[in-house]
Amino acid sequence: MNDILNKLENLPNNIKIVAAVSGGPDSMALLNLLNQIKNKKNIQVICAHVNHKLRKESKEEAKMVQNYCQKNNLIFEYIEINNYQGNTEEFARKKRYEFFENLIKKYSASYLLTAHHGDDLTETIIMRLIRGASFKGYAGFKELNDMNNYKIYRPLINKTKDEILNYVQENKIPYVIDKTNNSSAYTRNRIRKYILPKLKQENKNVHLKFLEFSESINEIETYLETQIKTLLPIIYKNNKINIKHFLNQENIIQKKLIHHILQENYKNNINKINDKHVSKILSTVKNKLPNKKINLPDNKIFIKSYNNAWIEEKSQTKAYDYTLNKKITLPNQDVIEIIETTNDTSNYVTKINSKEIKMPLHVRTRKKGDTLILKGLNKHKKLKDIFINEKIPLNERNLWPVLTDNEEKIIWLPGLKKTKFDRENTKNYDIIIRYKKKGSL
Repeated sequence: MNDILNKLENLPNNIKIVAAVSGGPDSMALLNLLNQIKNKKNIQVICAHVNHKLRKESKEEAKMVQNYCQKNNLIFEYIEINNYQGNTEEFARKKRYEFFENLIKKYSASYLLTAHHGDDLTETIIMRLIRGASFKGYAGFKELNDMNNYKIYRPLINKTKDEILNYVQENKIPYVIDKTNNSSAYTRNRIRKYILPKLKQENKNVHLKFLEFSESINEIETYLETQIKTLLPIIYKNNKINIKHFLNQENIIQKKLIHHILQENYKNNINKINDKHVSKILSTVKNKLPNKKINLPDNKIFIKSYNNAWIEEKSQTKAYDYTLNKKITLPNQDVIEIIETTNDTSNYVTKINSKEIKMPLHVRTRKKGDTLILKGLNKHKKLKDIFINEKIPLNERNLWPVLTDNEEKIIWLPGLKKTKFDRENTKNYDIIIRYKKKGSL
């Protein structure tokens, strides 16, 4: 482990480090190595231990780690996880990293060190190749991650589990073994027990080959990132993809752009996205239909509408039907109101004769099969066709206001079309109605 000690001695002097320590051989080896260099480097080591309370031994394991810290003058920080919600593994990971980040802030630490090693990286890559991931995801984890206000460092990334076990046993470092690691119920454990040993038979240093593979992907990703930074201002404006510009790019750039947009929308939950989602998004963008949408995890949807595409939360706004007496403010803050007079002759105003319709007037959302008779025509036109012809985005159609009388006859499609009921030219009207978009208020 001299090479790892040399790595750690290259850390800056006079800093504070949070070390994630489970009590297993990997993290106890890391803690021991940090203990060896702390005085020489004047480094303060904060040992962070999480009791997941999923095994009866966990309390004793926490005590073992605490005793080691007390004996070696290391700060010991501890939490227990209770009341698990949803996916146990995902929930526990979230709570762990919340704990670590709180300690980073508490101690103004510069680094978070974890004991992930070469076998862990190999298992992660294999698991993601089996399940599917983004191109970047296939790299697994990096030795060093810059988290803006601190760095995550994994100095054992080039070591195997056996090397670490030999180290702790030879140096009589206390550690515990999590028996659940032997269970074949988990994908990672099956890879560890059955696949990894076979790979090591072919090459005992196969973990270093996987490390090279990971580093190669990260190099490509770094290059692609520089290309994306140049293209983003052109292709992705106001959180919308310009499809024309997007389709002019090479396929690998298109995928990278999608990954960037997904990362922006999902942030720490990006692990919920895999290559199937990316393929569906690309297929949607390239589809010849002008309007299309697909569901994504976490109640999000990807929408394509004519020359734009974007990700948004699924709308919680429901269909509405209001009686128009004087003024209505719609859920999107647009306004429809009865006014006294106006010189506006656009589609944002209609003038009607109350004797020709059945009062009261209603403002509602569209319904299946809606038709209207446009001004100057004597035949019915489907509302759906008007929306298509006017290129109204799919997500706006379901909330677009429709003015009807009490017998469901469509009197006006605000902002888009007047109907046969408009009496502006004849001046035979007694009601003037105006539609004002939110931005024009």
